[in-house]
Amino acid sequence: MAEDRHLRVRALLDSVRAEGRAALTAPEGKVIADAYGIAVPGEELAKDVDEAVAYAARFGGPVVMKIVSPDILHKTDAGGVIVGVEGSADVRAAFHEIVDNARSYDARARIEGVQIQELLPKGQEVIVGAVTDPTFGKVVAFGLGGVLVEVLKDVTFRLAPLDADEALSMLDSIRSAEILRGVRGAPAVDRWALAEQIRRVSQLVADFPEIAEVDLNPVIATPEGAVAADIRVILSDAPPKERRRYTREEILTSMRRLMQPASVAVIGASNEQGKIGNSVMRNLVDGGFTGEIHPVNPKADDILGRKAYKSVTDVPGEVDVAVFAIPAKFVASALEEVGRKKIPNAVLIPSGFAETGEHELQDEIVAIAERHGVRLLGPNIYGYYSTWHDLCATFCTPYDVKGGVALTSQSGGIGMAILGFARTTKTGVSAIVGLGNKSDLDEDDLLTWFGEDPHTECIAMHLEDLKDGRAFVEAARATVPKKPVVVLKAGRTAAGAKAAGSHTGALAGDDAVYEDILRQAGVIRAPGLNEMLEYARALPVLPTPQGDNIVIITGAGGSGVLLSDAVTDNGLSLMEIPPDLDEAFRKFIPPFGAAGNPVDITGGEPPSTYEATIRLGLEDPRIHALVLGYWHTIVTPPMLFAELTARVVAEFRERGIEKPVVASLAGDVEVEEACQYLYERGVVAYPYTTEKPVAVLGAKYRWARAAGVLGGAS
Repeated sequence: MAEDRHLRVRALLDSVRAEGRAALTAPEGKVIADAYGIAVPGEELAKDVDEAVAYAARFGGPVVMKIVSPDILHKTDAGGVIVGVEGSADVRAAFHEIVDNARSYDARARIEGVQIQELLPKGQEVIVGAVTDPTFGKVVAFGLGGVLVEVLKDVTFRLAPLDADEALSMLDSIRSAEILRGVRGAPAVDRWALAEQIRRVSQLVADFPEIAEVDLNPVIATPEGAVAADIRVILSDAPPKERRRYTREEILTSMRRLMQPASVAVIGASNEQGKIGNSVMRNLVDGGFTGEIHPVNPKADDILGRKAYKSVTDVPGEVDVAVFAIPAKFVASALEEVGRKKIPNAVLIPSGFAETGEHELQDEIVAIAERHGVRLLGPNIYGYYSTWHDLCATFCTPYDVKGGVALTSQSGGIGMAILGFARTTKTGVSAIVGLGNKSDLDEDDLLTWFGEDPHTECIAMHLEDLKDGRAFVEAARATVPKKPVVVLKAGRTAAGAKAAGSHTGALAGDDAVYEDILRQAGVIRAPGLNEMLEYARALPVLPTPQGDNIVIITGAGGSGVLLSDAVTDNGLSLMEIPPDLDEAFRKFIPPFGAAGNPVDITGGEPPSTYEATIRLGLEDPRIHALVLGYWHTIVTPPMLFAELTARVVAEFRERGIEKPVVASLAGDVEVEEACQYLYERGVVAYPYTTEKPVAVLGAKYRWARAAGVLGGAS
């Protein structure tokens, strides 16, 4: 049956193409709808007014009448739609009016007739559609129809094709999801029928890549089903350009030699201070890289005490990485030599390629690299750091604090911000990688590597775009169950590329699609650079929560209210404290304090009150995470609070009880040192903010849910 369906649609699309058309007519759309089980109302094509009367009488009630013309895409704009026509006289009048309007709208338009369609019962209007996104390919969309979709743009997106569960999840992902469940006495819609419309549209566009857009608008959803009142199908102008793909094994093999090289050549190495080739050489040598370092410079015999070679082809033995520190115009010829030497990786620091409009030069080096099997990092980058191998292949400042965070950026400026943040916060990193123009290696290659790298516990990526969104999603889905992936996607406010043919296309702005599909991939999206860096720093520190119950313990009522707001803002749940636990907390707080949640111990309490309540929060298995709000007093100074909190947390961890603990410290400047002390001992703490500690806790929860490792709440 699937094969039959495919043949029918294939024959139809081929015939439309043969006529040089991109848009299907309504009757052609119905052929596709019937083939894929997309529910549409009964309809007939009336070629003259008498047929219109006969068909309308057969439906036995009010009908909708629409112009059918391969040259008129937007029927309403042409005055080609009349709704609720009943009775032979009105049908005749409507037929003539529609045809006259169409001829006035476009005198040259071919008119095939008027579609007579059953008038659907009143129900909730929604839109179901699919577009071809330049980053992610076929994407399916769902939102409320009518005025709401145009004004509120309350739409959600997923990669196509999708299964029944993913289709159902879309119904709950719009802001107005409650309307579909029935409000103010209105009945709920048939969710299964609506999800099936979404799923079938997604399968259609996956089966036929030449379909650029599908628009079911509106779909009338009722308790009895979901029927598309109109289906619009638009074909693409040309097939999408295929990107070269590498297997997982190929990626891991080349990335291993890039990140764990035994031998590095520096093309353009120099003895002259102030030159990039000198900075790269000094960083490699001074950074303690234990592998071989081969300077390449036709005008030097010796660079920094190492023998220099006229050409990379003269370097003895195998070389894993060639770092380029020469002007752009010389890169192509040097890359040919790298290819002949069978070096698997070229790190292209120079600028002067696509970012300055030199697309042909960039295309040339990509072609050379593909011909020789060389993977390119860059061009237009600051280089890269692989700390666990003491490798600093960059002209920027060195960094050697080893740890579990891998950081990548498209921008050199952002790369240096990453470096400064890491140094200030003493964040240990496994790698910092510049991606620049991403002529070849990009985020999915790095994700594939870092997902397997035993030194990497968390991956954070700044990106302005994705070359291949599907490859990224595939790599993210393989990585997220093992470790968190944080993404800062720049360009949230840029106008999306709008497909001109449909409502769905106009709604599919770049960022709206990125937002939903990154979430679908399990990626944690950071709203800004500082948040990306803080999430990356915090997530490896925080244990994985075992449930949703969060308790706030605070010495200041004002902090408690703000922390409660932050919990809600981050999609987290404050625990409803049961009576026995409430009574247990009350034993440790003064009568004018407040149990419940937040637990307000008041500001004048001694260290013993903080310690007793934190102990209770860690001891009770029904509590899954603690948010601490500290208020600076002389009774309990900041470092005393930090020391007792760290000691209690460490004691419970030794007993096998690990819960996420985050803290907000309000006070004089001493709280800064206290926060650093706590952070170094596994308690994520921040001074002068109630939002940041809860935001990183929220990020940990989002990862735990996406990875499927969050235990059920007791």
